[in-house]
Amino acid sequence: MRTLKKLVAILVIVGLAGAAAGWILTVPETLSKTQIADLPAGDPVNGELLFWAGGCASCHAAPGATGDDKLLLGGGLKLETPFGVFVAPNISSDQEDGIGGWSKVDFANAMLTGTSPQGSHLYPAFPYTSYARMTLSDVADLYAFMTFLPSVSGKAAAHELGFPFNIRRGLGLWKLLNLSSEPVVSAPAAGSDVDPDLWQRGRYLVEGPGHCGECHTPRDLMGGLDKSRWMSGAAAASGEGRVPGLDPESDIGSWSAADIAYYLESGFTPEYDSVGGEMVSVQENMARLPASDREAIAVYLKALPAADTN
Repeated sequence: MRTLKKLVAILVIVGLAGAAAGWILTVPETLSKTQIADLPAGDPVNGELLFWAGGCASCHAAPGATGDDKLLLGGGLKLETPFGVFVAPNISSDQEDGIGGWSKVDFANAMLTGTSPQGSHLYPAFPYTSYARMTLSDVADLYAFMTFLPSVSGKAAAHELGFPFNIRRGLGLWKLLNLSSEPVVSAPAAGSDVDPDLWQRGRYLVEGPGHCGECHTPRDLMGGLDKSRWMSGAAAASGEGRVPGLDPESDIGSWSAADIAYYLESGFTPEYDSVGGEMVSVQENMARLPASDREAIAVYLKALPAADTN
């Protein structure tokens, strides 16, 4: 009997210790005091470029919005995934329903650490796993631009998530595995003859604000990106259809860098087909970037190492 009691006591202690460790490991992290001190005032001109590179309007404006309506970021778009339905929130400058009440530090924490102003984990349907690679300066610039955007009243609907995905605290463990500010690709593929500055700019745009890998890379069972198959194509987040690959062995492997840059500018492929589906809004955003940035993206994509398909 005493042996059984001791065993039960040991199990309880181990359980409590594990729970305590789990609680500590899942604490939402925020920017350090040094990072906060390094946040500059922000340049809204560069911020506008980042707004289009990041595709903010694609998810947070009304579906099919055109012209200035793309700047009305009331949210509401539903993203159906195997984990539940995520709803894009209102990120307009509205003080009550949007992010108008957020400070620059609040905004930077959301972008770089996936943590809300209330100190809770944000769901990675908001692609902070890519935005985490952005510089503090660019995040401040984006914030500066967004403060000038129109206010849109009305909160978006809540996410539709079942257990255990409705427990935000568990995202702390997910972040330990999937959130990193380190680049995905360390160097151009062997044998690539590219301008290093142009390639690095392309890497930054694709892996950071452009968050291209979020759709074009396969995910594991827990929803994290399988970086060993970076940009090799993936099932659409909605579960319908497939997002094409962008690595050399995939769908656009035969395209030249000039073909890719022209596609991002015009929406036309080398075969004279036109962009379609969800890529329409992405291409329209990319068309607003400087030609040098579209060229940099193309250079990066053409110099991608072949993905591991084993």
